[in-house]
Parts: sequence; structure tokens; C-alpha cells
Amino acid sequence: MRIPVVKGIIDRRILVNYRVDADVMSRVLPAPFRPKLIGGYSIGGICLIRLKQVRPRFLPVPWGIGSENAAHRIAVEWEANGQTMEGVYIPRRDTDSRMNALVGGRVFPGVHHHAKFDVQETEKRLSVSIRSDDGVASMSVTAPVSESFPDGSVFGTLKETSDFFESGSLGYSATRDEGRFDGLELLCHNWSVECLDVEEVSSSFFEDDSIFPDGSVSFDCALLMRGIEHEWHGREDLCCRSA
Repeated sequence: MRIPVVKGIIDRRILVNYRVDADVMSRVLPAPFRPKLIGGYSIGGICLIRLKQVRPRFLPVPWGIGSENAAHRIAVEWEANGQTMEGVYIPRRDTDSRMNALVGGRVFPGVHHHAKFDVQETEKRLSVSIRSDDGVASMSVTAPVSESFPDGSVFGTLKETSDFFESGSLGYSATRDEGRFDGLELLCHNWSVECLDVEEVSSSFFEDDSIFPDGSVSFDCALLMRGIEHEWHGREDLCCRSA
């Protein structure tokens, strides 16, 4: 979807990450996507992002709109024009903004569902939970900021994890039209991540055993980003219609 370039500040972004059996994730993904693997696993998760000062780039003013948002996301690859592309597939977006819910999928990429966000946050500890108005999506995470990368992650180091997610800047969101995906690329000007030591995490999507059978998915790690200047660039839709 083509839109004017939008800029703003990522006030806070939590990336909650799960490692998933690759064959199971392959069955979850629509064509043309396939899982992007790390250590033999597919990586899925939820991005909990609070945006501030969001406005068209051509407006030279230091203010804009703000909102809390959540995106279910899966690291993917696909083929286009003879090249292997990489990014994220976004099956669902939620927001606390009535405006985002109204315009999402119409004048801005990605259908957005309205949800209630409960955020309790200090400089060193974060707790975020969401519940969508339609009752489909809920999740929560509680974690203090940590200086050490967690043991047991499929990623070896914080840098490896950071590089993996920085390369997934191009996202394609599910739309109301089967086989068509809205394109949106996130460009961060001062990319930086911190570790989180997760104490509690839950997700109605990743804990749904009708989608992910028992034993096929495990929590992996969570990252934190704060104070990131960024831009959103609309990209051409990706279409893969059934014959």
C-alpha cells in the first residue's frame, strides 16, 4: 500500500519471541511465505510498540499522534523476481487507537483491531497486557530490564538476536482480501536493543494448541527498544491468489 512516509518516535518496543517447530509453522503460513530459520527453528512473536509524535514526514512540527499497538509477527522468506526476500508476516494487528482501528487496512497498511492495553512501566521494569475487544487476542508479559542475554535462547548473543530482527524490517500484513498482503517497511535511524529477563509471559495465539500442537512452541527471549527515531514506508502489496 502506497502512503506518504510517516515518521515518529518508538517510545517503547518489546519484542516477545517464541521458537516454533519449522514444519508446524510452515502449515500456519499462507503462500508465498515460508519460515526463516535460526538454529532449525522458526521464530514468531509479538511486537508491543508505543508510538509517539507520529506524523507525515513532510510536516516540520515536533508533535503528532501516539498509540499503543501489538503485532503478531513471524519471520519469513519468500521468492520475488528470482530473489529470496526476507521480512515478517503479520497475521494480526491490535491497537488502543480508535483512529488506527478505523483507517487500518483502508488508508494505512494492515487491518487493526481495537484492544485494551494495561501498561505498568518504570525505567527498569515493564508489564504490558492486552485484550482485544473481539475476544480473539490476548497476551501479557512482565520483565525487568537485564544486562545479560538469557541462557537457553536459540540465539547465541544479543548482537545475533539484534541483527536477526533488524533484517526483518519489511512486513506484510494480512488483509480482508485472501491472498493479498499490505506492505510496510520500518526504518529505524538509531537501532538499539536491550535484554529483558522475562518473569511471566502468555499469548492466546502461541498457546492455542489447535494452531501449535503441544511441544511445538516454546518461549525464547524478549528484547526492549526505547527512544528510537523511525520512519514507516509503504511498499507495494504482495499478492498470491489461488488459481
